[in-house]
Amino acid sequence: MIFRKKQPPAGPPTALAHLQALVTSHLPEGDEDARTIVVAIAGLLASVAYADRQYHEAEQDHVREALARVHGLAPAGAEAICEALRQHLLELASSNSQQHTRNLRELGDLELRRDVLDALVDLAAADEDLSMSETSLLRRTATALGLTQDDYVAAQARHRERLSVLR
Repeated sequence: MIFRKKQPPAGPPTALAHLQALVTSHLPEGDEDARTIVVAIAGLLASVAYADRQYHEAEQDHVREALARVHGLAPAGAEAICEALRQHLLELASSNSQQHTRNLRELGDLELRRDVLDALVDLAAADEDLSMSETSLLRRTATALGLTQDDYVAAQARHRERLSVLR
């Protein structure tokens, strides 16, 4: 006799599923890899935005600017993703960041991964303070993206004066 796992009852879509659907609808020209990369970037932005347990207006503005740089994503798409992050920040920040970094490592070249790290560091510094929790998360994320500590230090150097551990 073969036992099957009992399927959990279908509930409302998760925040990650909602984010994936938004990216799919607002990036119609993108292939599956491009959509996966955008979801991964948005997920990592959520993780860094929530690392200090606050999501300031300046951070929201930075997320909007970072998403506006995504090729093929219209301003309405960037705004829809920003709204999803505002509504579901805790759930998205708690989603599988390891999967996001793995997707970027597998699908993105070195330049893209460095650009993502730069955007994440800029986001963490957007509120004028790089906290210890943000710094720790950023270092782990850099490593998970297959980047070196030199890459991290280079990204962080622009915001050295905002490091709370140095004050």
